[in-house]
Amino acid sequence: MGIACGIVGLPNVGKSTLFNALTSSVQAEAANYPFCTIDPNVGIVNVPDERLAVLDALYSTERTVPTTIEFVDIAGLVKGAASGEGLGNQFLSHIREVDAIAHVVRCFEDENVVHVSNQVNPLSDIETINTELLLKDVESVEKRIETVTKKARGQDKEAKDELEILIELREFLNTGKTAHLFPVNETYKPLMKSLFLLTDKPVMFIANTDEQSLKTGNTYIDQVKAYAASQGSIVVPICAKIEAEIAQLDNEDRDLFLQDMGMEEPGLYRVIKEAYSLLGLITYLTAGKKEVRAWTVKKDSTAPQAAGVIHTDFEKGFIRAEVMKYADLQRLGNEAAVKEAGLYKVEGKEYIVHDGDIMYFRFNV
Repeated sequence: MGIACGIVGLPNVGKSTLFNALTSSVQAEAANYPFCTIDPNVGIVNVPDERLAVLDALYSTERTVPTTIEFVDIAGLVKGAASGEGLGNQFLSHIREVDAIAHVVRCFEDENVVHVSNQVNPLSDIETINTELLLKDVESVEKRIETVTKKARGQDKEAKDELEILIELREFLNTGKTAHLFPVNETYKPLMKSLFLLTDKPVMFIANTDEQSLKTGNTYIDQVKAYAASQGSIVVPICAKIEAEIAQLDNEDRDLFLQDMGMEEPGLYRVIKEAYSLLGLITYLTAGKKEVRAWTVKKDSTAPQAAGVIHTDFEKGFIRAEVMKYADLQRLGNEAAVKEAGLYKVEGKEYIVHDGDIMYFRFNV
């Protein structure tokens, strides 16, 4: 779908280590010095979904295919990035191209790992990143104000109304508040979208901590959680170092490792799932003897739009969708039982797809 989540943060907070673990690779260089990442690394990651294994067993299918999400490892930002420090303008442009942000924050002490500010202070780190993004956003708004001001000098009422909103937005950003908190009605949402503001993107925080604090927590993680709550965001605590080790194990060794660590699943599973949700995505499923597959659609997609994810011809020639809920199939054990219970539905073009729908499409070629 071309939808991506960018991994950002200060240098040496564990971004590339996290990315390597996510993609089970070593394609992103992880090193103990700033700017070891310059060009963004891009990885396609499978979205963990326990429903696929259940459907695989029910249908004795030949293969299962998970859906995926794209992660982009963006180089570490530093203070002054908005004015070009540390190749900042280049990195900020990479952030502009993603749809959501996973902000990695260092929440551990380690004298062997350099901190760009020479001290561990997650709130200060977050403020540094936000300041650079805000400065770039103010710059974008001011450029738009210059353009609209010329139109507003005449009798263009729409331009005058837009200029008023832009000036309010600039003042709002200058107070240090991010764009996604700016109160705007439905009329001006397209305007906000057209500005492509960096701080208008949905954000989640990844608190990268040490092994002990992953179990017990620490004050750094608590600080990040408190800040995230004030922003309407979430925090996922992980230990990137451990996740990198887990990612290199085969399934059997991984399960033993997780058991020894007292973990039910890798912490990265939650990172992936939360990023998927942050991007406004849901999963519908198709199931049969040949294949069980998960498909990604945006929330509130219609049945024809969901069909179009499989093939554009499915959307163009859409006739109807046959739908059952995963929970019903799991509970009742097979399609025949779902139909007998009256839970196998025929839906038309207006049907809104829900996460976990199992769908079959009928269409004209």
